[in-house]
Amino acid sequence: MTRAHTTPQATTAGTAFTTALIRLTQHVEQVFGEVGRERGLTPQQAHVLCHLVDGPIGMADLSRRLHLEKSSVTGLVDRVERRGLVARVRDDRDRRAYRVALTDEGSRLACETHEAVNQRLERLAADLAPAERDGLVATILRALPPPP
Repeated sequence: MTRAHTTPQATTAGTAFTTALIRLTQHVEQVFGEVGRERGLTPQQAHVLCHLVDGPIGMADLSRRLHLEKSSVTGLVDRVERRGLVARVRDDRDRRAYRVALTDEGSRLACETHEAVNQRLERLAADLAPAERDGLVATILRALPPPP
């Protein structure tokens, strides 16, 4: 079996794409870190709060969204719960399961954190024309796997 020959142009294009995605990911994580620190949160805690802005989430779903093992999510939720930002509430559909919900203080901080992250990330596309921005959004969404 022979290996497919890759042209330097294809390698460069692939490398440029990969490099751009890595830089974007690093920038997003940096934004979560900065916004979190400004509010006394770790980047992971900021992620949790942002995921809960739209309502309570089950632990398994939160684990999938954060791409963390369930035991890691449990510890993370424990720490955020000790700060009074979230509470575990029984799932109405399955009394054995719990959902993670924001407290009043958690909701305030989650909305503030989510808005700050959004504002900083929106700056990335501030100089793009609306058509360029729409095209970029469509391309990113087409390239990503469907959400869990």
